[in-house]
Amino acid sequence: MPVLAYIYPAGGIFLSMFYFFIFFIWIMLLFRVFGDIFRSDDMGGFTKALWILFVILLPFLGILIYVIVRGKSMAHRDMAHAQAQQDAFKSYVQETASTASTADQLAQLADLKERGLITQEEFDVAKAKALA
Repeated sequence: MPVLAYIYPAGGIFLSMFYFFIFFIWIMLLFRVFGDIFRSDDMGGFTKALWILFVILLPFLGILIYVIVRGKSMAHRDMAHAQAQQDAFKSYVQETASTASTADQLAQLADLKERGLITQEEFDVAKAKALA
């Protein structure tokens, strides 16, 4: 009995597209897993080598087991990496976007202190921060 997808030509096209997308997803997971293996700080060199061998020798099963076993820590590492990038971006923007000079910042601080909006201690801390 012939396969139903090949009785109908459109079914063969959709089945071929399905296989292609499954293969594409597998390739993406392969690169993610290899990147995660090399980026992971909680594994030693021997453990990394074993995971790499496992993923190379049994590719589909290796990736599936890696995602099951280390998927949660993989997500935590991705989140920590994204947070570090976000923090670095924020500090870069704050450093480069600051248009006020040190003298302007000190004048604003003195004005705030004169109006009584900040205390002498807050003024000293902000002044040290502006001069640093």
